[in-house]
Formats: sequence, C-alpha cells, structure tokens
Amino acid sequence: MNLPNRLTVSRLVLTLLFLVAIFSKWPFSETVALFIFGAASLTDYFDGKIARRDKTITDFGILMDPLADKILICSAFIAFVERGVMPAWMVVVIVSRELAITGLRLLAASKSQVLAAEKCGKHKTISQIVAIIAILLLLSYPQWGGWSAPLFNPWLPTVEGLSKWVAVLLTCVSGMMYLWRNRQLYMNDL
Repeated sequence: MNLPNRLTVSRLVLTLLFLVAIFSKWPFSETVALFIFGAASLTDYFDGKIARRDKTITDFGILMDPLADKILICSAFIAFVERGVMPAWMVVVIVSRELAITGLRLLAASKSQVLAAEKCGKHKTISQIVAIIAILLLLSYPQWGGWSAPLFNPWLPTVEGLSKWVAVLLTCVSGMMYLWRNRQLYMNDL
C-alpha cells in the first residue's frame, strides 16, 4: 500500500478517534476533537497531493479517498446534530448528497468505470471542513479560559453560522452538477 492510500486509511481511523473525543465528557474533549479533525483533514490534502506528485494514483485511492472524506464529514455533521449545534435538516441535505454520489460511483464501478472527484466537489469539501472547524472552535474556545472570549466572541458565531449555509449550498450545487454530468450512467436504467 502506497503512502497516499495509507493516509486515506488513516483518515478512517482518525474519524473513529474524532467521534470518541466529540462524545466524551472529559476536560478539553472538544479541543481534542478539533485537533483530530484537523489532522484528518490534512490527510485529505496530502494524500492527493502526494499521489499526483509521485504519480501513484490508484483505483483504490480514486474510490476510497472520496469515501473516506464522506465518512469523516458525515460523521462530524451527524455528531453535531446529537450535540445540538447543527439543524438536522442541514445534515440530512449533506448526507443525502453524499449517499447519492456514492451510489453513482458504485453504479459506475459496476459498469467498469471510475468516477474521480471533480473541482466543484473539492470546493464543497473545503466548505464543509471550514464549517466543521468553525463549529468545533465554537465548542472548544470556552474551555481555553477567559482570554479566548474577547478573541472569538466578536466574529466566530457569525462565521460559524455563515459557514454552515455555504457548506449546504455548495453541497447541493456540486451534487446536482455531478449527477447531471454523469447522467448517462443512470438515464438508460430508468
């Protein structure tokens, strides 16, 4: 297994650790979850960069990299519903899009085709990561002591709310574009 694929697999392990941290009741658990999520997000950046640089792009990576992203992102958003910091309807929209695109990729694979991630999907992923980090910062900074409130209070709640809306909007747009561009895969089966 090459390094990019190991990074992809490590993102799955980091997702489990993230979930343990976000649902734990020990001190600074939200801060730990923030750092774990940040590390997992970095693996997403580096696995693709290294694979392109070293020309080690594999079918495993093309399929598993977006799947590992979806598992990480969806796990975080579902956890936020449980924690009461994100509306369930937003998460349903995000998870539905991710499941639809995964289903389309499976359909393509059954026809011996591999659908790689597209640029709009990458922007969607970035917007989702930004939203998750903003939410985690909002959960974490009260644990850091009195110095953090004046630093984060003026702007973080606004950024957190706006980032959720941007993530949902880009999720919808990228999903519709992806389904439209690959419609030949499913239109003949209808």
